[in-house]
Amino acid sequence: MELLTGILSAFGLSASAGLNAYIPLLTVGVIAHYTDWIELQPPWDTLANPWVLIVIGLLLIVEMLADKITAVNHINDVIQTVFRPAAGAIVFAASAQVITDVHPVIALLAGLLVAGSVHAVKSGAVRPAVTATTGGAGNVPVSILEDVVATVLSVLAVILPVLVGMFAVLLAALVIWWLWKRAAARKQV
Repeated sequence: MELLTGILSAFGLSASAGLNAYIPLLTVGVIAHYTDWIELQPPWDTLANPWVLIVIGLLLIVEMLADKITAVNHINDVIQTVFRPAAGAIVFAASAQVITDVHPVIALLAGLLVAGSVHAVKSGAVRPAVTATTGGAGNVPVSILEDVVATVLSVLAVILPVLVGMFAVLLAALVIWWLWKRAAARKQV
C-alpha cells in the first residue's frame, strides 16, 4: 500500500506542476520544512530550504500574475513549456524517493512526461478554446480555477494520495468528454 500511495502522490504532484510549476514545489517544500509528513532525501531536501522557498514563492507570484494578463498569458505558457515539465520531474522524483525506491532517472522522466502532458493539454487545447469561445474574457477565471486545482491537488497528493488517484480518473474522464464533445461539434459544422 505504501508503494501505491507514493506513486499516486508523485503522479498527483507532477500533474499539478503541469498546471502551475511552482505550486507543487512550494507545497512539498513547505510541508517538508514545517512538518514531519515528508522527509525529503538529498538532493531534494533543498526544496525545504527557507531561501529556496522564498524564491519559489516569488516565482509563483510572477507566474500567477502573468497568467492573469490576457496578452501575457500566452507568452507565459510558451515560457512555462520548459519550467512546468521540469518542475513536474523534480516533484515526482522528490516525492517518489520519500516512499519508494524508484530510480531517479525513471522518476524524473515520469514526472517530465506527466507534467508536460498536462501542460500540453492546458496550453494547446484548453486555453486556446477558452480564448476563442470567450474572446479572452474567460482566461482569468480559468487561470484562477487552474491555480485552485493545482493547490488542492498538490495538498491532497501529500496528505491523501488515494483521493488524487480518484481525482485523476475523474479529470481524465472530463478531458476525454470535452475532447469528444469538441470533435462532435466540429463534425456538425
